[in-house]
Amino acid sequence: MQEHFHFTIDQAKIQKQYAAILFFVSEQLPCIQMYLQRRNCHLLKQEDEVIIAIHILGKLLGFTSERAWHRFVIGNLFTKEMFPERSRYNRRCRSLRWAIKWIRHQLAKRGQHHAYAVVDSLPIELCHHARMYRVKRFQGIADIGYCASKKMAYYGFKLHLQITDQALPMEYVLTEASCHDRTAAETVMAQLPHPYTLGDKGYVSQALQKKLYDEYKIAFWTPARKNQRVAQSKKWKQWMKQKRKIVETAFSVLVDSFRITEIRANSVSGFETALDGILLAHSLVVLGLVER
Repeated sequence: MQEHFHFTIDQAKIQKQYAAILFFVSEQLPCIQMYLQRRNCHLLKQEDEVIIAIHILGKLLGFTSERAWHRFVIGNLFTKEMFPERSRYNRRCRSLRWAIKWIRHQLAKRGQHHAYAVVDSLPIELCHHARMYRVKRFQGIADIGYCASKKMAYYGFKLHLQITDQALPMEYVLTEASCHDRTAAETVMAQLPHPYTLGDKGYVSQALQKKLYDEYKIAFWTPARKNQRVAQSKKWKQWMKQKRKIVETAFSVLVDSFRITEIRANSVSGFETALDGILLAHSLVVLGLVER
């Protein structure tokens, strides 16, 4: 599809999306411009806000190949002389990842005013199941874990993400695949504490619930396991299940539309840049700042 992308997408819509993203980034970037100073700024072909806007637009359109996206940009949005070449563009995106992360964090703060938040984990597979014992990609960082929903082992990472009731991503933690949900739960929720947070059975822990309430004033609600001596009514279980559906819907959108499980970066900085770009693009869509 990406090879024939210019035949299936409306050019006017792309220009409108790019203009909306560029306007938003241009308003946010002056707040941290002092941290982005570098030498020979007058030789840059495009400003930082343009590079960030182009990066976000690529994630919004679902591109997973940086080569294909750069080829699309110089063929539809800029001329070859007015835009950095591919390797230079990728290096600038990685150098601006802290700006992208800061902008996304500012949007995530709006989630503290939403009704409640939901925390859950998403497996990110880095290779096919048959190659997971001999893969060299992210060796020493990623490892083998178990996905309960698919009932299979996989090699890669686990994304622990906190999402509001309106599907706005708040904060996240990326761990190795073998990391248990309870281990990363406190780190995820402590970054932007929400007073009412829901979790699934993987987060059941009385010690964790007590620590979150005592230190961060977070009321962390989870369903009870079958072997627990906790009386929960049928209506409460149905209410919990209904409220947690938002995180499953958000994960489906991130996987199907934004292709968050298909990041091709082979470096930590590149992977982090792509991940923050996807979450920022999704946040802009959820808040209605950009049309999908």
